[in-house]
Amino acid sequence: MEVLAKSAWFQNLPLPALAELAARGRERKLSRGQILFTANQPAEGMYVVLSGSVRAFRENVDGREQTIHVEGVGGTLAEVPVFDGGPYPSTTMAEEDSELLFLAKEDVRRFLLQHPEAALTALAILARKLRTVASLAEQLALKDVTQRLATLLLEEARRKNPALLDGVSFSMPLSHTQLASRLGSVREVVTRSLQKLVQQGIVAIHGHRIVILDLQALHAQTDPHSKPAPTDAVRR
Repeated sequence: MEVLAKSAWFQNLPLPALAELAARGRERKLSRGQILFTANQPAEGMYVVLSGSVRAFRENVDGREQTIHVEGVGGTLAEVPVFDGGPYPSTTMAEEDSELLFLAKEDVRRFLLQHPEAALTALAILARKLRTVASLAEQLALKDVTQRLATLLLEEARRKNPALLDGVSFSMPLSHTQLASRLGSVREVVTRSLQKLVQQGIVAIHGHRIVILDLQALHAQTDPHSKPAPTDAVRR
């Protein structure tokens, strides 16, 4: 109930309603790297993350992964099948040991009919995720790997340090393989892109910490129209 009350879907709802919903749920524990469900598998309901984090992604025939989104405590997974009755839209895997609450489609639909304010919140969350996917599609279609990497670094820096300045640093615990999954590329290409930013004096790397040395130059790297791409630009 405590996590549900903090979840964007169910916050600000009366405690008796949350208690009823929680009582209908089933807890599920995942070990790091364990699959929760796979894309196109028949969907039975949605999940709320109680602890840990879970990554949603798609995989092509060559095994290359593209991360769609990552959900931490209070985040939700597989909301779309609750409304359209279709299969799960992506594969999900635990990024760390995690615990989730499963809510059957029928229970969620019934709950939303009884609490229309929660239905409006759900609509807003789905709209926000749609915008995220649209932005991801734009980046994959129009930006090379270095530009996508620069965008990701700025987003992470802004999330942890809203006041961005030259010299700001932040933790980036993701491996190069995990970064590649987020960027729709492969490890070797991401490594070259990161080295390129370091060689240009735009960022510095100290273990798991990234230091932004030249914020203006990093911003310029995110714009595919800011200047012609050099002949040695790292491409997908």
